[in-house]
Amino acid sequence: MTDATDTAPAGTVRARFCPSPTGNPHVGLVRTALFNWAFARHHGGTLVFRIEDTDAARDSEESYGQLLDAMHWLGLEWDEGPEVGGPHGPYRQSQRMQIYADVARQLQDAGFAYPCYCTAEELETRREAARRAGRHSGYDGACRNLTPEQIAAYEAEGRSHIVRFRMPDEAITFTDLVRGELTFAAENVSDYGIVRANGAPLYTLVNPVDDALMEITHVLRGEDLLSSTPRQIALYHALAHIGVGNGTVPAFGHLPYVMGEGNKKLSKRDPQSSLNLYRERGFLPEGLLNYLSLLGWSISEDRDIFSLDEMVAAFDIGDVNSNPARFDLKKCEAINATHLRELPLAEFIAACAPWLRAPYAPWRPEAFDQAAFEQLAPLAQTRLTVLSDITDNVDFLFLDEPVRDEASWAKAMKPGAEDVLRTARTKLADAEWEAGALKDAVLAAGEEHGLKLGKAQAPVRVAVTGRTVGLPLFESLELLGRERTLARVDAALDRLATAGTA
Repeated sequence: MTDATDTAPAGTVRARFCPSPTGNPHVGLVRTALFNWAFARHHGGTLVFRIEDTDAARDSEESYGQLLDAMHWLGLEWDEGPEVGGPHGPYRQSQRMQIYADVARQLQDAGFAYPCYCTAEELETRREAARRAGRHSGYDGACRNLTPEQIAAYEAEGRSHIVRFRMPDEAITFTDLVRGELTFAAENVSDYGIVRANGAPLYTLVNPVDDALMEITHVLRGEDLLSSTPRQIALYHALAHIGVGNGTVPAFGHLPYVMGEGNKKLSKRDPQSSLNLYRERGFLPEGLLNYLSLLGWSISEDRDIFSLDEMVAAFDIGDVNSNPARFDLKKCEAINATHLRELPLAEFIAACAPWLRAPYAPWRPEAFDQAAFEQLAPLAQTRLTVLSDITDNVDFLFLDEPVRDEASWAKAMKPGAEDVLRTARTKLADAEWEAGALKDAVLAAGEEHGLKLGKAQAPVRVAVTGRTVGLPLFESLELLGRERTLARVDAALDRLATAGTA
């Protein structure tokens, strides 16, 4: 059995993204959503957003809401699905259970599926025997050809049954859009369950049924699902035979694993996999998506920074690399920082707003001065990695006293620092209060003590801001004002004097 996977003509592409609402969205899931979205947009096609919520024990409405919120925040809008509707709804599998029950019955009536009464213990015993004999340990077909009498006997025993799909006795070959031609021998792809003993449909049934009914033309998904593809291709043909869908077998493209620390696949348990982490730290959606697009694809060999519009224009699923992609947080941060710097100033100021109020801001709400912040914003924009960095960069301006960072204090207030700070205080008090004159004052203080500007300004910075690093010092002092600056220097001198006499 061979399936072609030629790309559909422009405008006919129908891709889908179908996550389960279990826990917080993770970056691997976002990468899959992004590639499907970019593929559909590149071809002028349709993105179907479908929710796999048939597992009542694991799915939750809270996670469902988080999925929708995440897609909106990322800007990956869909054409059919929840909140949007469409001709193939409903788009939550929990609302389609009767459809799956009807299809399962039709598959059994047509001979494509059958009841399997094997117990878990019987299955494991036979699998173990196959493993010891060096044979494939998949289902051995014990219930494939039960007679009505055998079925009646099992029923009389009170045995429950699952429903298994009957795989064809021939190899299945298909051309993966990422990996090229692949062949699965019949003996390695055994009959598989499509309905649980309690009547609940399994993923192996519901996804192909929905793909067929929703006329999906392309399935781009993770490499971990590759082994299920020959089973699903066989099921698509069976569905076409019983008149479910339009008879189209989607083209498949299996995206490379995203690797975390060491050589392990990035999992939901890895802290850096949670999308919420990036939202809370203040990544820009376009910065995060730019980086995630590089996990298996590139716009060109010598270019890492681009917009989503540029990605859509260039995206070709055939350019996706089949090798595992390693998640590099430092590179992700660097790409986000570049996107931050490229924002128009007004957009940057607006984007910072959540981190300038509770619960992120440590200052009294009435102490915040929007006009003063906007004066500092151009200086901050060139230095931030993520938006949440803005809080520590500007807190000196809105706190009653600077933060008390002991590591910064110890680094800057070494022996001799008190003398330098005292000299700088005198010269600052006499200086015109603008950045250039303030710099000259501290420079002159340093020269009196045989220090260059960098060494001379360190105790001044820590006295005024509490930290050894931050925004340009002299512009910061100008905005803080003469009175507050000198008061903070005096407080630092008092602390140094007290420490010296202790």
